[in-house]
Amino acid sequence: MYNNQEDDELELHALQLIDRAEILVDKNEGEEAINLYEKAAQIYLDIGSYIKLDELFARIIEIITQFRNHIQAIYRLKSILRKTEELKLKEISAKLLIQLGNLASKMNDWETAGESYHKASDYLYEVDPEEYYNLSAVLLLKAGQLYERSPVKKDEGKRLILMAVMKMHQFDELYETEEKRGTYLLVSGEFKEAADKFLEIAGYFQKALESLDDILSEEETSEFTKYNAKARFIHFVAEYQTVAALCLQASPEEKFSKEIMELGKESLKMFRESISLMKKYILNQSRAHMDTEVILRVCFDTMLLAILQEVLNKKEVDPVEYLLNDTEEKKEVVNSLKETPYFKITERIEKIGLQEALDKLKEVHLGHFEKIKNTLISYFM
Repeated sequence: MYNNQEDDELELHALQLIDRAEILVDKNEGEEAINLYEKAAQIYLDIGSYIKLDELFARIIEIITQFRNHIQAIYRLKSILRKTEELKLKEISAKLLIQLGNLASKMNDWETAGESYHKASDYLYEVDPEEYYNLSAVLLLKAGQLYERSPVKKDEGKRLILMAVMKMHQFDELYETEEKRGTYLLVSGEFKEAADKFLEIAGYFQKALESLDDILSEEETSEFTKYNAKARFIHFVAEYQTVAALCLQASPEEKFSKEIMELGKESLKMFRESISLMKKYILNQSRAHMDTEVILRVCFDTMLLAILQEVLNKKEVDPVEYLLNDTEEKKEVVNSLKETPYFKITERIEKIGLQEALDKLKEVHLGHFEKIKNTLISYFM
């Protein structure tokens, strides 16, 4: 522990170091200046003066970003960052990471840039979720856009872009809780209440979908990433609307036929749009970088398209034909589509009808929709 007199002496020494550092900056001797700033920062750490510490690191960042040699600047930032992370100074670390991301982007080091923005987003959200909510979401979006340029981190980039958009609309955590509530209502036999809850979730994704073009308008986002992101949100809206329609269909009450038809028609339209966008995305991929997750998703939407047409007794398109149309020239794509369990169930529905295909549908795992699927099937079998 230091007493007040020692604190005063140490702070005086820190101020002298800062004055000397400023003289070195004026002489363009940035590296030496930073060494003195770091010594001053250590003094402020020792005496617990964190407000002054924030000012010092802001000055250090300012000097580092003026380095003509970006490699040297990155090395220096990483060196200082290790210290601030060890001391758990998350807000300062986030500022350093943002600058590191900026520098790495200029050097086309997409992995370092993306990782830096991603960590900065996490740190700021941990410091103060309310104050930094928007900035955290923006940084997450930048991380995703940069990862998307990297062949190694491409899938992670797509995931982060979706997370960022949901975060911007403040339902990234809410919708999972609401889905559990909707599932509970369905299992309890409260069909209209369950349908309303799933429609509420669809509304979250619809709102995000409407702002997606503006959010992804930056140059960093490729055209095909936009296809995939848009298809994903259309998929979510149509998916939850379909679940809502099926909840109403399962109800013993017969007064929901008009609402079921309206939801069904809108969802059919959205599934067709989602499938078309995903096909554009898939057909742009090389064989070596075939996106398995999108292959599964486009077949899943095709299966839901087939199920919904059967429920509505309204056949607008042949689902299998709609999926495979324009893919003939890429045999590897066709083979990948046909190998999925969702494609096989779609074919089964088309051949023998929905009722007879339900036994096979029970065997296919639908992730977070598994309990919803099994509950709904029990009402239709």
